[in-house]
Amino acid sequence: MVHTRKPVGVRIAAREGSTESIANALRDLIAEVVSQAGQAHHPDCIAAAGMISSGLGVKEIPHVQAPAGLAEIVAASQWNHFPGISDLPFLLVPGIRTVDRNGATEDVMRGEETLCLGLIGCDLLSLPAMVLNLGSHWKAIELDSAGRICSSITSLSGELIDAVRTQTVLASSLPQQFPEELAWNWAESAMTECRLTGLPRTLFRARLLELDKEGTAEERLAFVVGAFIASDLEALMARGMLENKPVFLNGQRAIADCWQRALEQKLIAASVLTAHDTERGFVKGLQQVVKALRTERFKAVLA
Repeated sequence: MVHTRKPVGVRIAAREGSTESIANALRDLIAEVVSQAGQAHHPDCIAAAGMISSGLGVKEIPHVQAPAGLAEIVAASQWNHFPGISDLPFLLVPGIRTVDRNGATEDVMRGEETLCLGLIGCDLLSLPAMVLNLGSHWKAIELDSAGRICSSITSLSGELIDAVRTQTVLASSLPQQFPEELAWNWAESAMTECRLTGLPRTLFRARLLELDKEGTAEERLAFVVGAFIASDLEALMARGMLENKPVFLNGQRAIADCWQRALEQKLIAASVLTAHDTERGFVKGLQQVVKALRTERFKAVLA
């Protein structure tokens, strides 16, 4: 499989108030992938999911309402042409929206639905299940026994950890680079304290630890991460989202490992997906959608 990366995302588009940087990055990435693939491979389309199908991407595709599985996602996917990016047709996959009983939006996702489809297709999940995606947002996704996404709930914990680490008084207490492992005993200590004193006070405790010269910067970061885990874990348990189903953790390995231990303390079965599992699952999800759409209509689009 050919790979290439470019550090451009929707946060840049949001900051700049323009999607031009996204379009330019996509044009360069696609050209590079096609070049690396060589003459042996001739792509006939581009399939994309995630924030690329939002208002901060190349075109906004409306969310599908949960519960939704492969059939609903395929039906709402859209073919588009973006000549400034590539001559190939683009298939944009929609996200999923969860609404409450009054019809108000309770949660949204873009990209995780495709990952979940692919993880099921790769037999990496046992259903029903909960997928806990630990990226810039921490998103808990409920999947039923038929493999449909029933609901989700999101927190900003991933972004807040980054902000605490770089933009607050705690910056001097914590490492500049995120370590590959986090000390569980420090994370566990913060979880206990967070349940007693709350998240804001527990975070300030990391500053006091530095003043008392307790722990290394990496151990204090584990303390901070543990505080966020406790906050989100208690909220998920209060909503009953972790009952009677295994949890599959996806994201930064150091954080996922701590989450796994925290869940196991609650007697909740939890497995950590590898980076390879995630990539394989996401690609499989896209392939499933494209395969379902290879109809006479699709052939006409390519003609």
